[in-house]
Amino acid sequence: MSNLLFICSKNQWRSPTAEMLFKNHALHKARSAGTSDKARIKVNQKLLDWADVIFVMERKHKELLRQRHIISGKQLVVLGIEDLYPYGDLALVEILQKALEGYL
Repeated sequence: MSNLLFICSKNQWRSPTAEMLFKNHALHKARSAGTSDKARIKVNQKLLDWADVIFVMERKHKELLRQRHIISGKQLVVLGIEDLYPYGDLALVEILQKALEGYL
């Protein structure tokens, strides 16, 4: 079983939607967090250490993680999903499903 961490800015729409896709998944556990000080759940070193794979929605999230935390040795994937979708939006779900095919 691998631990998947999804990161966006405020942990309100994109990363919680991705986390929801893995609820009760047989092979993976998922959590989500945000990089902003206003994030619902703010990313921290403990979450990053827990994760086997870290998915960030945008390149800026990757750069913020590198500046603020130790992420060496972790698989880090940029999904390239802009902040255009509300939580659970069907278009967002479809984009995430396609991007995460190998994990779902």
